[in-house]
Amino acid sequence: MTQIGRLEKVDLRSIWRREAADFTTWLAENISYLNEVLGFEITVHKVEENVGPYRVDIYGEDDAGNKVIIENQLQKTDHTHLGQLLTYLVNLEAKTAIWISAGPVEEHQQVIEWLNEITPDDVSFYLVEVKGLRMKGEETVAPLFSIVEGPSVERKKIGSEKKEYAQRHSVRKDFWAQFINALNEKSSLARNVAPSRDNWIGLALGMTGVSLNLVATREDARAEIYINRGDAQKNKKAFDFLYDQKEAIEAAAGVELEWDRMDDLVTSRITLGKREVNIFNSHDWPAMTEFLIDAALCMHRAFREPVQQLRRLP
Repeated sequence: MTQIGRLEKVDLRSIWRREAADFTTWLAENISYLNEVLGFEITVHKVEENVGPYRVDIYGEDDAGNKVIIENQLQKTDHTHLGQLLTYLVNLEAKTAIWISAGPVEEHQQVIEWLNEITPDDVSFYLVEVKGLRMKGEETVAPLFSIVEGPSVERKKIGSEKKEYAQRHSVRKDFWAQFINALNEKSSLARNVAPSRDNWIGLALGMTGVSLNLVATREDARAEIYINRGDAQKNKKAFDFLYDQKEAIEAAAGVELEWDRMDDLVTSRITLGKREVNIFNSHDWPAMTEFLIDAALCMHRAFREPVQQLRRLP
């Protein structure tokens, strides 16, 4: 029958008394222990490599020839070593940064996770925990390396989606900022409106639940009277009231409008749109801006009085 023993933890300082002189030197000479856990080969080139006034613990390359830096810490992770890790990565133009610690702190785990999200696809961060183990009653000790945080396709995808989401917000805000400035030169409709990160901004018509929304997407630009008074029956009643004045409203606007009661939804809307323009193509901005300004002015002119009449209804 196979004998079963009991593992016990060993104080790392009893194995490697000094972090730099003992542990780092041992790891550089026995990098295969770490390679087995990481799943790729690291070839060590230098130990205690100078980076300005600092010295990176281990400097090498992976099996694809990309630079790798390793920072060791036989204690809990701290801000100082995190800063050093980033300093070494940037100044040595490395693609992989490995932080080995006897006690990864949760906050630093989150930072490594975040770095793997926001950095380019070819840059990777690893937080690796090291423990010392041995069979109870035995003298021989064994290091145990385990990945606490590391890169993954899913994590990079999440990061890419977040960056794309943030970029969309930035583009929209820039578009609406220049649009509002242009509209303010012709009208005071947007005087109290701030640039939005959304794909729309709203202009008041003097009645809660009935607004003039300006929308810019990757497919179109449009102005719409958006009816949302919080109740489907009230919304349809408001739409019907305006629709009864369709001929007069379109005459005042000078254009034909798209009337959409949307019986299957709570809200209703009346729209004037321009297709085949894209807010994420800056070359389309002048045409979109010109259209939306004209649309805002004519829609406001055509609906201002009918909406005031609607407001006075019981």
